[in-house]
Amino acid sequence: MRSVVWILAILFSARAWGAMFVLPTANTALLDPSKQEQFFVGTIGRPWTSGQFGCVRSEGRKFHEGLDIRSVSRDRRGEPTDPVLASADGTVAYISTRAGLSNYGIYLVIRHQIEGLEVYTLYAHLSAVRKGLRVGDAVRAGEGVATMGRTTNTREGISKDRAHLHFEIDLVANGRYAAWHATNLKGMRNDHGNFNGRNLLGIDPAAIFREQARLGAGFRLVQFLQSRPILARVAIRGGQPPWVRRYPQLLVRNPVAERDGIAGYELALAFNGLPIRIAPRSARELTGTGKLQLLEVNPAELAEHPCGKMVFKRGQAWTLLPKAQELLDLLTY
Repeated sequence: MRSVVWILAILFSARAWGAMFVLPTANTALLDPSKQEQFFVGTIGRPWTSGQFGCVRSEGRKFHEGLDIRSVSRDRRGEPTDPVLASADGTVAYISTRAGLSNYGIYLVIRHQIEGLEVYTLYAHLSAVRKGLRVGDAVRAGEGVATMGRTTNTREGISKDRAHLHFEIDLVANGRYAAWHATNLKGMRNDHGNFNGRNLLGIDPAAIFREQARLGAGFRLVQFLQSRPILARVAIRGGQPPWVRRYPQLLVRNPVAERDGIAGYELALAFNGLPIRIAPRSARELTGTGKLQLLEVNPAELAEHPCGKMVFKRGQAWTLLPKAQELLDLLTY
């Protein structure tokens, strides 16, 4: 009964400030700066900050793709019983009920259309997906879709005291990921098709929830994305890449390319490689002859987020690291 009351409170408050996304469990401590330790679960032997999104693992060298949200409801054995809620209206896109196939354990992905953007939310380490829920089913924001758990295939497992929901808000790199994987990662298993983690590019959910709380109905996801710090700008010579066709909402105008013709596109990348802004470029705005060109790097953003492993400086010249080259190949496949 207490969980139901909390869920109703979440939905009422979310509608009051025009939320695009609602918190995926009854834990609302995120929105109180003095209660962050009650919201996040850290990794073994580490503080709660290691449960946040970003360069929070291994002294900043390892990227964490989402939020690890602490349980607030348990049964007599100490197991989590928190209902897991759809964070926005959408359609069930993927369900994995075989915990041993992923460090996500049992997990669920929901597809959303927000301001025309195709956005995905991911809910992991579940004990169970709601009985009868199927791929293709429509769900509403705040609707129960699963139960929190601690499933995973990692050797150390997840203890009862660290039980949590791993939650992500993602964009999809390429709708043909499975084919790209088969061509470029031969011998590497892909048990999840297009919902392989390599194909999901994360946005910080905590930043989204906090900005929604600040702006209310004035919050706009595209504007939020395009206001994120840029790590690097990369030019891609040639026709329109799949990423541009998939997310035209991220395009910004370029009168020169509109007048002279489009010879390629510039992608502004966040620290984790997520393209947050796209600009068409004319032939005279592109230099060099290769398909890819690194145009600019923001050293301050790299110093703040070293875990992205996108760029490296050799002498006086910046270069794209293999991880960035692989991602750009996927975005243009």
